[in-house]
Amino acid sequence: MTESVNVTIGQRFPITARRIGINGEGIGYFQHKVTFVPGLIPGEVAVCEATKVTDRYIEAKIHHLRKTSPNRVKDLPPLAGKVGGLELAHIAYPQQLIFKNDLIKQALEKFKPRGYQHYEIMPPLGMTAPWHYRNKAQFPIRQLADGKLICGLYRPGTQELVDLPTMPTQSELTLKVCRGILPILKELAIPIYDPEQNSGIIKAIAVRESRLHQQVQLTFITNSKKMPQKRALLAAILQQLPEVVSVSQNFNPAKDGLFWGDETWLLAGEPYLEEQLGKRRFLLSPRAFLQLNLSQTEKMYQIVRDYLQLTPNDVLMDAYAGVGTIGISLADQVKQVVGIEEIPEAVADAEQNVQHNHLTNVSYRLGQVETIWPELVAAGTHFTALVVDPPRTGLAPSLVEAILQAAPKKFVYISCNESTLARDLVSLTKAYQVTKMQMVDLFPQTARVETVVKLERRASTH
Repeated sequence: MTESVNVTIGQRFPITARRIGINGEGIGYFQHKVTFVPGLIPGEVAVCEATKVTDRYIEAKIHHLRKTSPNRVKDLPPLAGKVGGLELAHIAYPQQLIFKNDLIKQALEKFKPRGYQHYEIMPPLGMTAPWHYRNKAQFPIRQLADGKLICGLYRPGTQELVDLPTMPTQSELTLKVCRGILPILKELAIPIYDPEQNSGIIKAIAVRESRLHQQVQLTFITNSKKMPQKRALLAAILQQLPEVVSVSQNFNPAKDGLFWGDETWLLAGEPYLEEQLGKRRFLLSPRAFLQLNLSQTEKMYQIVRDYLQLTPNDVLMDAYAGVGTIGISLADQVKQVVGIEEIPEAVADAEQNVQHNHLTNVSYRLGQVETIWPELVAAGTHFTALVVDPPRTGLAPSLVEAILQAAPKKFVYISCNESTLARDLVSLTKAYQVTKMQMVDLFPQTARVETVVKLERRASTH
């Protein structure tokens, strides 16, 4: 038995960081108790100050470094530690990639799926210029006591909004529009939402850029369906921000943390923004999901293509299809693609994108994969290939069962959460073996890990 550790908040003690945790923090041990320290790099020794103590772990902050890692960045972005999205910005980029690959290995060691010691984990695929890659900004707007308008991101773990005149991971165009909106709103005195009073109208803005056309889709998230000064607002945007080709309003009366409400309507301009991925072009409505980092997404889809090794007779199931980017990107290689997605707007966008790309062999179904797939199989569709790109929660257990039941020969799993991936592989490796894993860095400077996994059906499932 380990003796209980008596640590009090504010107490200082030395820590040597051993590894990186899933939120990018350094992990070490104080008297055998696991300790999480944001900003500490493996190999560094620091005197830390306890900020939270529980029975199972300690959270602490760096008081001062005794030994500094050669991987520590000299010129740290000023916003690092103040807002999310820069959790690893203090670490030299080549080393960030190594740490992210290590997070995959840690997850596999924790869950131990069959044969995990022998998986071929490829060298990580990073970016040559790992900044300004985010093609979308979703920023709350607030009015300060002195009347000044600010927009940006919350300080981690708080509801305190940090104004972002710059943000080193955002594309310049998204930031230009975010900043350009503020003086327009102020001049027209459009009421800004106050969460304390639950009053005011404009809560936030979503700004998405098309790399293809250098155009922007702007959506106001509002607390009310009204939009005072609507005419003047749209005229000012047209005049001062000519890049904006689409303006919508999304009604979200909820007080909780959900960014989007259920209703969105167009105020002016185009209903869709057009973007290109590889050879295909996609139409995006305001709420459509598209990866934030296009150049890395194109690399990732190329890996999916290489891993699937599709032929003209294959019938591909695109599970968690979103607006259809993966299935449509692979359509030229197969006989048929069927995508399944549970968000109605995404399915509408996917169908629109099938027409936009003049495809006749792709169709989309609304609903949950685990429900619709067995129906399609029962109706006679035989899927030879499968690609899944689930949310961070991973695959529904019933879908894992459906996959094991149907056992398509070709199978690629795209994961945005190494823990749920490793958990799902425990079940999937009953019928499949993992032949390759490739980490693609879609979110440089953060601890988020995107992994493409090639699975091959076992000759015998016993």
